[in-house]
Amino acid sequence: MKSYINDNKDRFFEELFSLLRIPSISAKPEHKSDMYRCATRLTELLKEAGADKADVFETKGNPVVFGSKNIGAQKTVLVYGHYDVQPPEPLEKWRTDPFEPVIGKDPISGEEAIYCRGANDDKGQLFMHLKAFEYLLRSGQLKHNVKFIFEGEEEIGSPSLPEWVEEHKDLLKADVILVSDTTMISDKVPSINCGMRGLAYLEVKVTGPNKDLHSGHYGGAVANPINELCALIASLHDEDGRVAIPGFYDDVIELSAEDRALLNKAPFDMDEYKKFLDINEVKGEKGYTTLERTAIRPCLDVCGIWGGYTGVGAKTVLPSTAHAKVSMRLVPGQTSAKITKLFKEHLERIAPPYIKIEVTPCEGGDGFLIPISSPAYQAASKAMAEVYGTEPVPARGGGSIAILADMQRILGIDPLLMGFGLERDTIHSPNESYLLRQLFAGMESIALFYKYW
Repeated sequence: MKSYINDNKDRFFEELFSLLRIPSISAKPEHKSDMYRCATRLTELLKEAGADKADVFETKGNPVVFGSKNIGAQKTVLVYGHYDVQPPEPLEKWRTDPFEPVIGKDPISGEEAIYCRGANDDKGQLFMHLKAFEYLLRSGQLKHNVKFIFEGEEEIGSPSLPEWVEEHKDLLKADVILVSDTTMISDKVPSINCGMRGLAYLEVKVTGPNKDLHSGHYGGAVANPINELCALIASLHDEDGRVAIPGFYDDVIELSAEDRALLNKAPFDMDEYKKFLDINEVKGEKGYTTLERTAIRPCLDVCGIWGGYTGVGAKTVLPSTAHAKVSMRLVPGQTSAKITKLFKEHLERIAPPYIKIEVTPCEGGDGFLIPISSPAYQAASKAMAEVYGTEPVPARGGGSIAILADMQRILGIDPLLMGFGLERDTIHSPNESYLLRQLFAGMESIALFYKYW
């Protein structure tokens, strides 16, 4: 496929850039029209690549794109991806316009990369599947039926997709769900995710007095919601870094010493890790390595906290409310619904009487595992080994793609995660990018997967 990429890469860039320029931000209602623009553009690209049909389907939320090519083969691949992206803020941290893709040089390695929101997550990675499919079809090498499902709500927890998948089970019948929406362990050794963590995401609101108060007249006499929220948050971990919510670990599946040893065989350079993040030391649950903490252990983190006056200068106000957004990453065995319930009940139980507390679930989903002995996994491993010159390492992803556990349950087929992102791509952050060599290596590897499966 190398020659096909070289002959067509200028066209590839034009097509991918047409997707990247659309600010399909699912978290912001004002971008609803952009979701439809992006979905429509994907149907055009699917048809141009050779799909028999490609349509935009309505859901209760953002639209779903479905396309297919039926050649009468025995096996069918269902390609999953998402076209929605994270908000670009803080805008001042971007070196370029977040929705005007440019090819620039990585400041450290000097390699060429595409800089834009969605360059990696997930427009760049789903685009690899379109071009691998196009190549196989035009070169007469396609030997599988192929279906595509691209959603517009992954970044907000895919609230509408499970129902749509349930209603369209017959349309989505396949033998494997092929996904590129994850990262590799490093750019030195490729890896294939054989599992991902689940997610429970909530918003906490603490209310004190019925209005903002003068901090001189009332300070020291009335509970400050910000102070109380901070105290509650601080109590959610013990001194060993464990989550201090009763029952939180009850369903966690503990790995054997042998499995933990296998996981830690993955290449990991602690000094490089700390240098990349510009930190002096790592921190996490006692008794586990960094690789284990981000793969096989659950965690709780505050993703946002606010209240009171945060503008320029002083405003001596004791705020009426304080807010926090809390993310809990879950491991197989834990369920988002149960952990959400435990969190809510715990905060309501420990909240002091001089404040009122509200816990609102925002999004969630369960984790999953897949067998590395499956023919699909082995085909992916063989394909990536051929492209990268070394056998990929099985790994567990620390992030979450909540819908995949639902699709696995509803459709009865396993997802296969062939992700080609790298940590240096800074997805969800300013200056998101995607190395060109990874974009092209992904296309080659995906094409070879079809050859070996």
